[in-house]
Amino acid sequence: MAFSPALAALRRAALALPLCAGALALASYPAAAKVLATVNGAEITDADVEAASADVGNALPKQMDESARQKALLDYLIDITLVNQKATADKLDQSQDFAKKLAYFRQKLLMETYLGKVTKEGVTPAAEKQVYDDAAKAQKPEDEIHALHILVPTEDEAKKVEERLKKGEDFGKLADELSKDPGSKGGDLGWFTKDRMVPEFADVAFKTEAGKVSDPVKTQFGWHVIKVLEKRQKAFPPFDQVKDQVEHFVQQKVQSEAIMKLRDAAKITRADEPAKK
Repeated sequence: MAFSPALAALRRAALALPLCAGALALASYPAAAKVLATVNGAEITDADVEAASADVGNALPKQMDESARQKALLDYLIDITLVNQKATADKLDQSQDFAKKLAYFRQKLLMETYLGKVTKEGVTPAAEKQVYDDAAKAQKPEDEIHALHILVPTEDEAKKVEERLKKGEDFGKLADELSKDPGSKGGDLGWFTKDRMVPEFADVAFKTEAGKVSDPVKTQFGWHVIKVLEKRQKAFPPFDQVKDQVEHFVQQKVQSEAIMKLRDAAKITRADEPAKK
């Protein structure tokens, strides 16, 4: 078989995740499973490929088309089967060390399965909405402004900028001509809260009225002339924008609570701690 980078990636993923050997030991599947290959009489089905994809599929290049992806996973399972058959023939599964590892990975897989069940039951739209609403209520009111600036090296240059602005020149065009900040087109800094800027800049910017231009202000970067366009209170992001973060938080919360509930109900003793009375 020709060398395949995709297959090599799957093998590396398998070695990095020892659970693979336990999770993908080819078990019997329902009769409806489609047989895709046989290895010395052992069948590999589409259900096996699906399990392999869930386990190590992320190791495959994202740009692979589905046909190439399925072939790489099937090749990987053929290799697993061959190595398992040889290891079994060599009685490597009969050692004490193997038995200990198998027991560990069985426990780990059962934990993942249980937490998956708990997560499926606990991560509901209502739970996500509750977390979102609580976070929105907890957010303290915070001002933010939309401003432009022109950054120059010296105070004299900043004063010359002021003079040109007073004569009616356009702030954005002057920023493109003179500003040493290449990251803000037309000097536009977008919307920002006070903590996003260095204190000297933020203090002046937030004291300047909307529509007005500040006096020159010095920071570690140079001299700034600031024009404040608008002011508002920072809005809490809409649910759709943070849904993934909320879902992740609820998953962690549900799993943590499930584990703590089991801990609270259990009698646990540790050799490095005195037993609880």
